[in-house]
Amino acid sequence: MALKDLLVYADKTHDALHRLGLAANLADRHGSRLTALYVREWSQSQQHERKTAELGLVSSADLGRMDQRIGVSNDHAEDELRAAFEVLGREHGLTTEWRAVDGPAANVVPQHARYADLCVLGHYAMSDGEPDSYTFSERLLFSSGRPVLSIPTDPSFRTLGRHIAIAWNSSRASARAVNDALPLIECAERITLLTINPDDFIGRNGGLPSDAMVEHLQRHGAPTELIQLEHVATKSIANTLQDKARGLGADLLVAGAFGHPRLWERLLGGTTRDLLDCMRLPIMMSS
Repeated sequence: MALKDLLVYADKTHDALHRLGLAANLADRHGSRLTALYVREWSQSQQHERKTAELGLVSSADLGRMDQRIGVSNDHAEDELRAAFEVLGREHGLTTEWRAVDGPAANVVPQHARYADLCVLGHYAMSDGEPDSYTFSERLLFSSGRPVLSIPTDPSFRTLGRHIAIAWNSSRASARAVNDALPLIECAERITLLTINPDDFIGRNGGLPSDAMVEHLQRHGAPTELIQLEHVATKSIANTLQDKARGLGADLLVAGAFGHPRLWERLLGGTTRDLLDCMRLPIMMSS
């Protein structure tokens, strides 16, 4: 099992360059082909500017000039990102592809992600004004059929997957996440298995002791340490996982995503949403 085909979503956010660098470093360590996907679509702020101008009864000539200005700005952003990506490819000796496509990213990115081993993207938090809406990360996670690695805006992370923390609770979702992360786990320098209130989920799910997962990972050559955290309130699980992982120096947290694409309103787990919304370290999830 190997990570050989890596996709990174290069959007127009300020942290896209940092994300490209992390993806290039990861591809270098795994001998992966790296594809950067850039989607030519207007940002939300650009769409808002256009709609506001239309409501203000701006002349068609002024609207045309606005469209041209936004188009030039987007072309410039693409040129800068592509140039930086090509430099990274040469520095790391990678096989790379810059892929620029048209269309809404919410539809385009999942389609391209299905042809890669792993999709790397940024952090897209929930809007305070739209508590029932779904972030881009959530939509991609439940629609792509591939594991998703989300990168926070924190620029202090320089590597991905050297020290991996795994959130384990013996569920189907966490088992899927561990299996999807095996290419990363097998190449990691250190693995920490984190369990929260283990007696609760072992008794509820009829699961094996957490030591059984430690033994499974060690068979894959992964040096694994088990840390069990007790008496953690449900609403504090996401923060506790991230605080502990960061305190140990982990540069990646692997976690299962609890939810169902047709019933996210009712079944998207609170811990899943908390991890995605308040991300403080890179998180890889599978659904």
